[in-house]
Amino acid sequence: MTERILNAVAWDIDGTLMDSESLHLHALIAVSKRYGVDLSAEPEERFRGVHMSDVWFALHEEFPGSLTEERWNGEIVDWYVENAERLTPMPGAVETVNVLARMGVAQFCVSNLAWRVVDTNIERLGIGSLLAGSISVEDVMRGKPDPEPYLKAVSALGVPRTNVLAVLAVEDSPTGARAARSARLRVAFYRPEGDKSPSFDGADIEINDLTALPVLPDFLRP
Repeated sequence: MTERILNAVAWDIDGTLMDSESLHLHALIAVSKRYGVDLSAEPEERFRGVHMSDVWFALHEEFPGSLTEERWNGEIVDWYVENAERLTPMPGAVETVNVLARMGVAQFCVSNLAWRVVDTNIERLGIGSLLAGSISVEDVMRGKPDPEPYLKAVSALGVPRTNVLAVLAVEDSPTGARAARSARLRVAFYRPEGDKSPSFDGADIEINDLTALPVLPDFLRP
């Protein structure tokens, strides 16, 4: 008999469960171009895992003065949802969620994105019935890298604050990993094979294969 030392997994979605980073970038480029700002030459890493309010703050002075953050962000969400057929799961993502569900591990999605995007991703992944819930940026006052989204997820999962190490956050960006670490969760930093994006030194473990999660040596304790 084994005793599980982790009783919940808090998943980032974009770039972790869903291969959606390029669609987000295309949505940002397409909508920004409508207002005279060409971002096509910008490196993907500039906006990866960044709260959309911070993206707006970085760009808004280049847009017409009549454009509001609410309208700009709404059009980006519209573009993303309208093109959702382009989305594909990250390798092993759906399989891993199913394995963890069969093991009795509670699972929660924690995202820096709007509800419509979160719901669209979960629907495309087909994992809604396996989740205990999800958190969007609209559910919190401060998104990642602030710990609030993860603290709210821990509360929703019913995990005592004295036992937050029983929750493993799976993240693919330093922004999200810092949020999870600030919430005092354990952190698995996910970098798919060949991914050259920045790592996160504060992670408990780095993985390049999501299917390894349920059989990690420190996931189960003899």
